Amino acid sequence: MRVTSAILPLFLAISSVNAFVSPRGVGRRMGFVSVKMSSNEGEQQKETTWDRITGPKLFKTVTNWSGIHSVPLVPLRILTGALMIHHGSEGGIGPANFGTPEFQGFVDYIVKPYFSFLPGSPETWSAIHDYVEFYGGALFAIGLLTRPAALSLMLTMFCAVYFHLASGGAQGFPLGHVPNYSYDFEEPLMYSLIFLIFWFNGAGPLSVDSIIYDKISQEDNSE
Repeated sequence: MRVTSAILPLFLAISSVNAFVSPRGVGRRMGFVSVKMSSNEGEQQKETTWDRITGPKLFKTVTNWSGIHSVPLVPLRILTGALMIHHGSEGGIGPANFGTPEFQGFVDYIVKPYFSFLPGSPETWSAIHDYVEFYGGALFAIGLLTRPAALSLMLTMFCAVYFHLASGGAQGFPLGHVPNYSYDFEEPLMYSLIFLIFWFNGAGPLSVDSIIYDKISQEDNSE
């Protein structure tokens, strides 16, 4: 009984000292625990749109074009393809309307004077131009065979850039003013850059290509 009564106060004293000097005990006395909880609560706060506009992400470059980052690709692809369909309709509904003034004007004023180095007849190359823009634009809009369609359309736009530069020059680019406000070569150049993006990256969401890829792909897309 004497040994027990002597050890008990010593044990209680050691326990009190350990509770005081332990990190948890010190934390309780210094308020660290509450600070840590407040820090965790702050980290769990949802990032707002204003934070993304004014915070560090203002300067961040997106490296993964998936999820929400791929949404702008859909209207860009569809509208660009629709515009190409319109470009390919020379002289009527559909491409290569032989005998119409519009088609023949393309042959006489564009292909013959500026692409005479190409083998074959100018009418054939004019028809190929229309077919690429019309059917390539349709495939591009729905996202089917997007990469070959984008490559074909990009090469066609490069030819258009060449034509405008050969016929009208650089028009004072980059600081000069065009008197008639017709910046001729810039439009096909912008189109070619759009097609370059899709040639490298593919169709994006809401496309036939993405449906086919999901069916035949052996990759793990769970990540």
